[in-house]
Amino acid sequence: MDVVAAAGLVFREIRSGAREGVPTKIQIARRAYATDRADLWDVLTNAERIPRWFLPVSGDLTLGGRYQLEGNAGGTVEKCDAPESFAVTWEFGGMVSWLTVRLSEHEVGSLLELEHEAVVPEELWEQFGPGATGLGWDGALYGLGLFLESDNPLDPAEGALWGTTPEGRQFMTVCAEGWAVAAIAAGDDPERARASAATVLAMYATAPGDESGS
Repeated sequence: MDVVAAAGLVFREIRSGAREGVPTKIQIARRAYATDRADLWDVLTNAERIPRWFLPVSGDLTLGGRYQLEGNAGGTVEKCDAPESFAVTWEFGGMVSWLTVRLSEHEVGSLLELEHEAVVPEELWEQFGPGATGLGWDGALYGLGLFLESDNPLDPAEGALWGTTPEGRQFMTVCAEGWAVAAIAAGDDPERARASAATVLAMYATAPGDESGS
């Protein structure tokens, strides 16, 4: 499957929410995978399998435990209802957001729904929109699909630079456009949503140390 087709497998949605009276933005990504729910649950929650498609993880992956993804977010496991759903805090860069993953049966196997809720300052949303985190999740869902299809472990270092390759840029372009469409459907100004998508795409498609973005 080419990258454009893979990017099109994800359904993207934006909702408004609130936590303790504070407005939040909720990003939702859904994708179906050709595996049963028990296997999909295991690949998402088994500390030995997570690094094969995502990142090395340490800590306690049980209810109430603390986890840490290497070089990325950490947090607390707040909910764990196998094999249907789990919820964790997503703590990175001094900010806390909330991640919920739900699994259900689907005609091709299983449906994964990823929900990421965060308090986002208006000026940051206007500048970067949903793609700031959305493109990262798109990459993770794509990597998960590759692993499930081949059972071959992915290289995190290569994955971090994949967005700078021609294939990766093509994938990220389609995903950024998809998040802009979702933002517009949720009420964002179309011109601003597309400008935000272009800003984020340039960030993801630029190799470390390359300020040109080319």
